[in-house]
Amino acid sequence: MQTEVGALRKMTAQLDEQGHVHYQLPIGEQLLPLNELIGKQLTLIYHEHISCSHCGRKTKKSFSQGYCYPCMQKLAQCDMCIMKPETCHFEQGTCREPEWGEANCFIPHYVYLANTSGLKVGITRHTQIPTRWIDQGATQALPVFKVNTRLQSGLVEIALAEFIADKTNWRTMLKGNAEPMDLIAKSQELIPLISEKLNDIRLKFGEDSVEQLSNDMVELNFPVEEFPTKIVSHNFDKNPEVSGILQGIKGQYLFFDTGVINIRKFSSYHIHALVN
Repeated sequence: MQTEVGALRKMTAQLDEQGHVHYQLPIGEQLLPLNELIGKQLTLIYHEHISCSHCGRKTKKSFSQGYCYPCMQKLAQCDMCIMKPETCHFEQGTCREPEWGEANCFIPHYVYLANTSGLKVGITRHTQIPTRWIDQGATQALPVFKVNTRLQSGLVEIALAEFIADKTNWRTMLKGNAEPMDLIAKSQELIPLISEKLNDIRLKFGEDSVEQLSNDMVELNFPVEEFPTKIVSHNFDKNPEVSGILQGIKGQYLFFDTGVINIRKFSSYHIHALVN
């Protein structure tokens, strides 16, 4: 089977009722189902062409995972405040795209605990649950707080990050699943440690700005037959052909017997796929 040439996008995924993750690889207008390809030979061929995922223009280099340089400079979704929500500057009148900010940052966000390479804290829009957890390779996740804006989620995250990690060690995450942990018990240990900062946030933004949640922990099972023991990364910029037996998928990574590739890193690269 061979797909047509098209722009690569980050993998889409769904979590079924049993907690199993099902992946598809977007190539142009096509969606290539991936779970059924595990154990088969898969080849991805890069055609030396990158087109901006926003404006479509050809670009020699991809910025912010799929954009040309002008779009990276002007789009709100590429601003530093997306990576660091606590630096939101909307109230200063300097948001790159105020309408985009209102639609995406002034909506409910969740602060969660996840087990990726170990315990971490993260934030996501309500519309990105469980996609955010899948993209990070989390095997367990628990929403702990619901807040009204992205800025508020960043402030809560910073408070928790004084005690636990806010980043995933991607190499550790790829080598296997972290030991299971009781995220509910962890949240009960952490919440009292940030009570003063939570009170400060509520005092500034209103009593209803931070809502403590009582949820069940979500477990995620990734389609992996074999984890890599040594991380060797494929890179389209160095070698336009990635080929091997597909051994698994976790986060936004494909595991081949020849190495791993971060699909999200190569968003907007024009490729085609061959399945043997």
